[in-house]
Order: sequence, then C-alpha cells, then structure tokens
Amino acid sequence: MIPVTEFRQFSEQQPAFRVLKPWWDVFMDNLSVAMLMIGGFGCTLQIMPVKILCLPERIQTVHNSSDYNTLNSLTNSLSASPPNPMAPGTVEMKGLKTNLDIQQYNFISYMCYELAIPWYTKYFPYLVLLHTLMFMICSNFWFKYPGSCSKIELFITVLWKCFDSPWTTRALCNVSGEEPKEKHSKKNSVNKPNISQPVTETPLLKPAADTSIVGKAAARDMDEKEREQAKALFEKVKKFRHHVEGGVLLYITYVNQIIFKLLHFLFVIGYNGALVSEIQFTVDCKVDIEDVTGYNHFYCNLPMGPLFSKLSFFYLCLVGVYGLSCLYTLYWLFYRSLKEYSFEYVRLETGINDIPDVKNDLAFLFHMIDQYDPLYSKRFAVFLSEASENKLKQLNLNNEWTAEKLRQKLQTNASSRLELQLFMLSGLPDTIFEIREIQSLKLENIPNVMIPAAIAQLDNLQELSLCQCPAKIHSAALAFLKENLHSLSVKFIDARDIPPWIYGLGNLEELRLTGSLNPEIAKTIPFDSFKKLKSLKHLFINSNVTSIPQHVVDISAQLQKLSIDNNGIKLVTRSSLKNMSNLMTLELINCKLDRIPNSIFSLLALKELDLKKNNLKSIQEIASFQNLQKLSILKLWHNSITKIPDHIHRLANLEQLYISHNNIGDLPYELFLCYKLRHLELSNNSIRSIPHYIGMLINLKYFSVSFNQIETIPDELYLCRELESLNFRHNQLLTLSPNIGNLAHLSCLDLKDNPIGTLPPELGSCQALKRNGLGVEERLFETLPFDIRDKMTKEQIT
Repeated sequence: MIPVTEFRQFSEQQPAFRVLKPWWDVFMDNLSVAMLMIGGFGCTLQIMPVKILCLPERIQTVHNSSDYNTLNSLTNSLSASPPNPMAPGTVEMKGLKTNLDIQQYNFISYMCYELAIPWYTKYFPYLVLLHTLMFMICSNFWFKYPGSCSKIELFITVLWKCFDSPWTTRALCNVSGEEPKEKHSKKNSVNKPNISQPVTETPLLKPAADTSIVGKAAARDMDEKEREQAKALFEKVKKFRHHVEGGVLLYITYVNQIIFKLLHFLFVIGYNGALVSEIQFTVDCKVDIEDVTGYNHFYCNLPMGPLFSKLSFFYLCLVGVYGLSCLYTLYWLFYRSLKEYSFEYVRLETGINDIPDVKNDLAFLFHMIDQYDPLYSKRFAVFLSEASENKLKQLNLNNEWTAEKLRQKLQTNASSRLELQLFMLSGLPDTIFEIREIQSLKLENIPNVMIPAAIAQLDNLQELSLCQCPAKIHSAALAFLKENLHSLSVKFIDARDIPPWIYGLGNLEELRLTGSLNPEIAKTIPFDSFKKLKSLKHLFINSNVTSIPQHVVDISAQLQKLSIDNNGIKLVTRSSLKNMSNLMTLELINCKLDRIPNSIFSLLALKELDLKKNNLKSIQEIASFQNLQKLSILKLWHNSITKIPDHIHRLANLEQLYISHNNIGDLPYELFLCYKLRHLELSNNSIRSIPHYIGMLINLKYFSVSFNQIETIPDELYLCRELESLNFRHNQLLTLSPNIGNLAHLSCLDLKDNPIGTLPPELGSCQALKRNGLGVEERLFETLPFDIRDKMTKEQIT
C-alpha cells in the first residue's frame, strides 16, 4: 500500500510552481484534464460485459434447383417447422430462429470483436489516455528535469522570501516617499507597497537627511532579526544570480518541451483524423466457423459505436485547441528575446534606478513570472539593487555603531587633531555626523563608501583620510569639503582608485597620495587636475614615479612643501625643481639618488632638505648650498656617506643635521663651526671619538652618537650648557665624567649597552633629569646614592 503522505508533495508543490505557469500552460493543463476524462470515460465503457452483438447473416434467395436440397437441409436444421412445398424456388425463414445457444452467440461475438472490429475502434480510449499522459508529462518536464528542477525550486524559494520579506515593503515605501502604517504588533502587520508616485531621483544623489529619516523609520518597523534575514537574502540572491545567469538550460528545455508537444499534436491529429471514420455502429463479420456454428457470415453492431464516434470528434477538437495553444507559445518564445530581461518599468515605478538587467535563464524565469503577476519581479528586483542593499547595510551600521560607541574611538592624531578612524566597515554610519567635535576622519578599507550631504554637520572637520577607499560623494558634501577641508590623504592601489572629486577641493592645503604602482602605470596617474587646487601648499607622493610629474611642476610656484617617497625607484629630477621658488621643504626619500640634484641649489626659499634612503656616497655638492641662506634642516640619513665635507661650515644657518645610518668615521673641525646647530644626529656610523671642538656648539640641545665605537666623552661636551638630550647608547664608554652635572637642562640621557661601572653622583645636579629619562641598566642605576635615586623616582611620579 502507498501511504497517503506520499501524495503530499504534489499538493505542496503545486501552489509554489504556479507562478511559473503562464495562462497558456494552465489552459493546456485544463485541456489535458478534459482529454483525460474522455479517455477515462471511454475506458470505463470498454470494461462493460457486452461490447458487440452479432447474428447470423440472413439468406434471402436461392436461384438454382441444384442447391435446393442443400438449402432444404439447412433450413430443417434452423427451424422446427418444415419448408413450404408451395414455393419450391425459395426458402422462407420462419421468424428469426437460428437454433444457436448462448455459448455460441458469445463465441461469435468474441470472434467478431477480435477479427472484424478495427483496432482504432477497440483501443481508442486507451490511445486517448496514452496521448493525454504524454501531454501532461511533457507539460511539467522542465519542473522535474534534474538539471533544471534545482534551479527552479531555488528560484521559487528565493522568490517567496523576497515577496514576503518586510524589507521589500520597506524599500518600496521608502522610494515612493511614504511610510507604512505602524502597528502595535509587528508580527501581525501587513505592509503594502505604494508605487503610485515614481521617484526620479537616484539613490546615490538622495540627500543624506532623507536617508537618516528612512533609517529611523525602518528601525521602528523592523527588528534586528528581520534585518539580518534581509541581509542574508541579499547574499542568497547574489549567489543565485551568479549560479543561474550563466546558462540557458531552462530556456532550451522549455522550448524543446513545446516543440515536442507540437510534434505530438500533429501526430495525434494526423492519424486520428484518418482513422476516426472507422468507428461505426454496424459491422459485417465473415469468420470461418461454420463447423462450430453453422454460419460464416454474421451481422454485428457496436452498442458504444455512436458514443465513441462523438467522443473521438470532441477529443480531436480539444487536441486542435491544444495545438493552437502550442503554436501561440512557440510564437511567444521566438517573437521576443527571452534571454534578456530589463527592469526598466520597475525602475520607473519604484525609483530604484540601479536595478541591473539580467540575462539567460534568470531572464527567462522573470519573463515567466510576469505572465503570472509582474508584482513578483518588482519585489524580487529590490534585492538586485545595490542601493537597496546599501540602505539595509546603513540601517545595520547605524544600529551597531551608535554615537556613544564612536565617541570612544576618538583620539588625537600626529597633527594634534581629534581623529575618528573607521576600519573595514560595510559603510559610513549616519551616527558619525552627530559627533560634531570630529576634526579628522580616517576611512580605511571601506568599499563603495558614499560621503553624504550630512557631513556638513561636522563643523570642525579639517582633515580626511581615504585608505584603499574609493569613495563617492554627494554634491552637497563636495561643496562643504571645498570650503572646509584643509588636509586630504588618499592611499590607493591603482590610479583609477583615486576619487576624481579630490581635484576640485579649492581650499585644500595639504594632499597626500600613497600607492604602489608599476612604473609604466604610474605615468597614467591623473595629476592633470592639480591646477584646480589653488590653495595647495603641501604635496606628498608615496609612489614609484620615474620623474616628477609635469602637472606637479605646473603648480610648483604655489607649493611650499614637496615630499616624494619613491619606494626604491630611481627618480630623475633634471630641472623640474627650479620653478618651485616658494618651496620651503623638500623630501626626496628612497629615490635612488647617487648625488644631490643640482636643481636644488636654485631653491632660495628652502629651509629643510631631506634625502633619506638614497645611494649618496659623497656630498661634496653641499658647497653650492651657500646660496641657500634659509636652509636650517639637512637630513642625509640612511645613505652610504663616508665623509662630511670640510665646506659644511658654509651652511651658516644650519640648525639641525641628521647624518645617521652612514659610514662616517671622523668628524671634521669645520662641522663645529656651524654655531647655530641645535640638533646633531650621528648615530649608527663608525665614529671612534668625539673631537674636543664639540664645545664650540654652545646652542646644541640634542646630540646623539648611539651605535658607534666611542670610548671617551671629551669634557668640552659639558660646555654645551643648553643640552637637553644625550644619546651614547651602544658604545664603548668606560666612565662618565662628573662634569655632566653642569648640564642643568639635561632631561634625557641614554647610556645603555656601555661597559660603564658606576654613575657619578653629580647626576643629581641635573635638575630636569628623571628616572624615566635616564636610560641605564637597573644595576647601574643602583650605583647612585639613595637620596639621588629617591629624588629622581619621586619627581618622576609627581
């Protein structure tokens, strides 16, 4: 026995699959049911006990006398009455008696039914059943085919979820400018989309204030669980689209199905039309059974013949209508392209302008459900829209990142600005714009971020950082940034990731561009719009350009600071720097320079020069620096310099010299003629001794010779009474002179990694020196008197 539960799947699937049944398929299914009823009715008639009635054929006249005896003997056997002698030429049948018993009649009926009745008459009901079942099976074949049924079932599942999702109603109401009626119970409320007023404004240009209102309204109507379900549904729709849109199996299967039904229709009409005339009420039967019944000719009638004839004609009419429906379906399939589907009407009705068109099997499925109800495709389209997904993400962001939580992430950056850093979020929370004290906003690894008009609420915003974040911007937000933004940092991977709107920031003073590009691609960086940056003073480029871009040279007259970190790619400067007459700071870092560019000597306003991480071995060119009267900071660190040239004293205004991480062994006397030196960095070299001329630098405040080979400190160093920081780390010092007590302003002293035995008590005279500013091992610190140690420790705590 088959349990009843086995048939439950048919009752469950039919309501779901009905959305993929256009009117012609439904009509053909109804025709199939009618044909099935004809076949069933005919089969019921076929099982009746009496199918045919036969009688011996009546003999009318005998024309010769030679047959008289034979006919007379036959007549005697058929009738109990003797023949009439009055008519010797004829034999008259007396009544209709044949002297046959019931078994003989049954035998005759069965024999004539099998041999005389045409096969079409006998099997007509079964043929109707067979052909109807083939029509019905073929009509549902694409639902059950292994390659297509999984896609169809998944599509219907996703379709119902999209139709029933609260976010669908929310999105359709938002774009139409209406809010759904609020109910006290969310679970019992029914939201109906209003599409009577189409919205022409694109979601990307929609004011942020409206988005905020939408978010708050949505927050009232949707709980967190519903939002998470909608978020998961967006991902499911993306995966389903990727899975289905790549093939045309559903379309081909449906077309083949229709073609097969059309061929089957022609076959049925052809042979049925030719054989339907064989269904008759009377049939002549000639069977050689005279030895059994005494007769060879029989006259039979088919009781169901007239009814079968009418059923066959009616069946042919149904098949004809079925065939016309197949022809119309075939016309629909080939008249228009069903492999492409445009949501143009949906975009017009809903105002969601970014709904993408689909193709192949997914497009075919949408064409099919449109025959059922276009509302389904419109509600499904909500989950194809990137703008709709962004709104949902925005809503989730606003609930996850509250203003209180964001305030906890505020910190002061290197520019002494109050900064908020957001890393790897799905978007920009609207709650940011409630924190009006933000001065610097850093967005890092936030794909497809949209800067809304609400950024104008951040009155104190001056700095913006975009790290691998190709942001789009609202027109009102761009107008605000043009007036208020002073510093912008952009970190990119490809030149196309640089937002083009940054070149319209007229009041921008500082621009940082950071990216790692191939030298060939680096030439395509769109610097051509720098001319619009009228207020730009500081430009930082961290890339791998082979030369200073010409468009940077075009704005050279207004630049005050240019920094290029070329990541080990050789930079050819030529004469491109000569036009930067107002340049005060120049940084050419990691540019593989083997000599100081001559064009630098023309920068008369230059105050700071940084040539860090190059291939400099000799710096004899600084003799030409004598024309740079304003040069006060010179950074030559991380090179291969072996000697400081004697004419360094020509840099009369030099205040800071960074020449660490080189191969310098001796310090020339001329170095100490730079009387204005306040900062001298000589660490990580090969220096063995400090000349006693060091005492000539009376303005020296910072002196570092760490990681060298110095064994003694000259007493003349302690004549530099302005010293605040001394760094002798990792040298060969054995003792520390008591004269160190003369450095009253000393606040930082690093003596770690030196073989010093004890510290002089005179360290106590360094009033500014605290325990945290004294870099020595703990054992060495214990050599100081207790009162000095206690004083340093207490002052540190204070």
